[in-house]
Amino acid sequence: MIQANNVTLRIGKKALFEDVNIKFTEGNCYGLIGANGAGKSTFLKILSGQLEPTNGDVSMSPGERLSFLEQDHFKYNDFTVMDTVIMGNKRLYDIMKEKDAIYAKEDFSDEDGIKASELEAEFAEMDGWNAESDAAMLLNGLGIGTDLHYSMMSDLNGAEKVKVLLAKALFGNPDILLLDEPTNHLDLDAIGWLEEFLINFENTVIVVSHDRYFLNKVCTYTADIDYGKIELFAGNYDFWYESSQLIIQQRKEANKKKEEKIKELQEFISRFSANASKSKQATSRKRALEKIELDDIRPSSRKYPYIDFRPQREIGNEVLTVEGISKTIDGVKILDNVSFIVGHDDKIAFVGSNELAKTTLFQILTGEMEPDEGDYKWGVTTSQSYFPKDNTKIFATDDTIVDWLTQFSEIKDATYVRGFLGRMLFAGDDGVKKMKVLSGGEKVRVLLSRMMIEGSNVLILDEPTDHLDMEAITALNTGLTKFPGVLLFTSRDHQIVETTANRIIEFLPDGTFIDKVTTYDEYLESDEMARKRQVYNTSESDEDDD
Repeated sequence: MIQANNVTLRIGKKALFEDVNIKFTEGNCYGLIGANGAGKSTFLKILSGQLEPTNGDVSMSPGERLSFLEQDHFKYNDFTVMDTVIMGNKRLYDIMKEKDAIYAKEDFSDEDGIKASELEAEFAEMDGWNAESDAAMLLNGLGIGTDLHYSMMSDLNGAEKVKVLLAKALFGNPDILLLDEPTNHLDLDAIGWLEEFLINFENTVIVVSHDRYFLNKVCTYTADIDYGKIELFAGNYDFWYESSQLIIQQRKEANKKKEEKIKELQEFISRFSANASKSKQATSRKRALEKIELDDIRPSSRKYPYIDFRPQREIGNEVLTVEGISKTIDGVKILDNVSFIVGHDDKIAFVGSNELAKTTLFQILTGEMEPDEGDYKWGVTTSQSYFPKDNTKIFATDDTIVDWLTQFSEIKDATYVRGFLGRMLFAGDDGVKKMKVLSGGEKVRVLLSRMMIEGSNVLILDEPTDHLDMEAITALNTGLTKFPGVLLFTSRDHQIVETTANRIIEFLPDGTFIDKVTTYDEYLESDEMARKRQVYNTSESDEDDD
């Protein structure tokens, strides 16, 4: 159990939290939600002891161990992957290293023998002999192959480091687990594994995530941060949304009845206050009027952008033909003889752990990269808009947002362009911000604005939800669902894939792929997925046997 007691945090004159009292109990998973800037990550830092509140305190049950997902991807560069994960239980790791140091002594004394014996007993009590196998299970589940388990952290790429740090947080069955955006950089398979892990986790979990499907799967409670307060709701994200909307509606209806009663009392007082025979009744109604208080219904701090992709022309029957595309990068075959035909009703989600294959295909189809073999052809009625995963080059410019967007608009009018920016929550002087100073979320909203302005009938999106808050993801989900053209996209957001795609193409680690007309949830239960799991589980077992 962990709880916040009258916690207040002030930054300058602003109170980010004020007199927060909340208890998180064993056996529950709490989803911590709120608008960008509401203080979700800050509150986790207060709970973990990384940040001291201005007033109040945080208390835990005696003897419990807290673990949190670290964000510094370079902190463990001098350690192996295996050591980094086991460090998730610091006491166990310290015992391992102390034992090794004693056994490495050339002048091993009786005192060393006694100390080693004590350490061995504590090591066994903490199930230390299974530490490496437990760590390996976590790493494999998150997609870090056995061949990397004893590599140096410095040799891993960014996404792999994130997975190792997540495994570190999960290691050793902590009593309290704090996770800040744990699904970032995870593919859908790894997210599915994490969902099952947390569903079966018996201790306390507090998680911040923008993934609605993930929160719905794992959370038993939802803690909503709004205006410096935290309100607790029983149930997952969808239940919170329905409950919060119902509460607002009930308060509005209650206020409406009170306003009607106020009007009735005021009319009576106005009519009969000067009437001697009615003066007592008028006085009584004045007292009743003074007692009526309207509920203070503050609007939520959440803001939803408006995302609406409208093609300028209807798409024909011939959309895209891909024939035998292969691509090798740095000696590794990324795409191997990829062929498929896209129809005018297709909304295709490209899934699987081979993220480089998906990005490489999109770069080839948009002309940013040439294939080694094979070819592709777009239909004459098609126009394409591309949302790249890496937008670094796009924003390395001194242009303002308005100037940059205007070049993609048929109507070269700043007011017209500002209209699109307004829908995407860029207000007032935001339009004259320099492109190169924008935050991650602002960059995504600018690129989505460009796609709306271009009016293409084919949208190609490579992980568009990265850096977006829950409200923007919800708006994007709505926009993609309504889009009448063709979609080719990747997304780590399960709900977007499930509600938008009618066809799934999964790239496998060897560069081949599975192509199936189906929804994502149906695909996960399909024979193809079962065979894929069997093949890769068998190959992993063979590697372990070797």
